[in-house]
Amino acid sequence: MNKKNVFVYVVNYIYLRQIVSMNLPIIIEPLNNTHCQEIIDLILPIQQIEFNVPVNLESQPDLLDIETNYDATGGKFWGAFYGEKLVGTIALIGIGHKGGAIRKMFVRKEWRGKEHGIAGHLLEILIGYCKANDITDLFLGTVDLLNAAHRFYEKKGFDRIAQEDLPSYFPRMKADNMFYHLHLHHSEETDSKMKSIV
Repeated sequence: MNKKNVFVYVVNYIYLRQIVSMNLPIIIEPLNNTHCQEIIDLILPIQQIEFNVPVNLESQPDLLDIETNYDATGGKFWGAFYGEKLVGTIALIGIGHKGGAIRKMFVRKEWRGKEHGIAGHLLEILIGYCKANDITDLFLGTVDLLNAAHRFYEKKGFDRIAQEDLPSYFPRMKADNMFYHLHLHHSEETDSKMKSIV
């Protein structure tokens, strides 16, 4: 395991310990192609049934090959598990230029809310991974129907931007009509702590 991989592992481990210390029976871990069907079974009903977003599996072929579409870009796909049940996801695509695209942020309805904090923890792990891998700018696309998602991202410091302000290399999905950006600041204190761990 090289220095960068050790560092990424340690960053993720810190966040896992944070969740356990709060007595939440949730484990967050990276997903791979063995989890594709679980991911599809979580995401599609939320998109199609709960929010009536006009998408299907054919328009999201990335869900059939996580390792190629996420890991191979320098990104990652994470899942939150309650026991063996997948209850939340978040994913990152590396898009070059020190940028990343956030995808597939979904949490089962019964597991949403501050009492569980799953969405926040998923985002923290993704941001920790970005800081460890020199990704400084995050972009995401969403749809205007997902008002709770808009409030969540804005509370976390994301700025809403116009479609024409997206970088040319951002992989926009057809259904997306709202976009957000977050610049990650690497403080000297944080960088020092991270270097001391490795």
